[in-house]
Amino acid sequence: MTSVSTLVRAHGPDSPSEWAARWAHAIAPHGAVLDLACGSGRHSRFLAGLDFQVCAVDCDQRALDALGGVTGLTVRHADLESGAWPLDGLQFDGIVVTNYLHRPLFPRILDALAPDGVLIYETFAAGNERFGRPSNPDFLLQPGELLDVVRGRLRVVAFEELEVAPPRPACIQRICACALPARV
Repeated sequence: MTSVSTLVRAHGPDSPSEWAARWAHAIAPHGAVLDLACGSGRHSRFLAGLDFQVCAVDCDQRALDALGGVTGLTVRHADLESGAWPLDGLQFDGIVVTNYLHRPLFPRILDALAPDGVLIYETFAAGNERFGRPSNPDFLLQPGELLDVVRGRLRVVAFEELEVAPPRPACIQRICACALPARV
């Protein structure tokens, strides 16, 4: 298994976010991980490199094609905003979502988390309009919104709402939260 520090390079466009890298260890070893709206697949590659079984989902078929051949990685082409939910009946030990927000998916995301699963979510927040895109409030989390989303369903391990500089100035909100264990 490759170490996290070996796989994370400082703020490169293909590097995973520091938040995702920091909390990846909380996911069950060798577990099934969903990289939702994976884009270029930077988190998919990173997580597969840590020996997780990764399902990368995105609407950009060309980006998914570039992930072909990565060991431990499967891809699913899906329009998450107007198509059917492509993961009915599946559950994951970890779900990673970065730089993506489509609020109607929140219940689906939480339902796809296995008992004891880990949600790692990081995206833009209100205030980001000062720095450029995204600036539309539909794509910016409101103060404490991720906390509200998981309240009563997940146990919050870490939460931050802040302004960052690298890799570029932005207002972000991020959470790491764990599903409650299955009841016997």
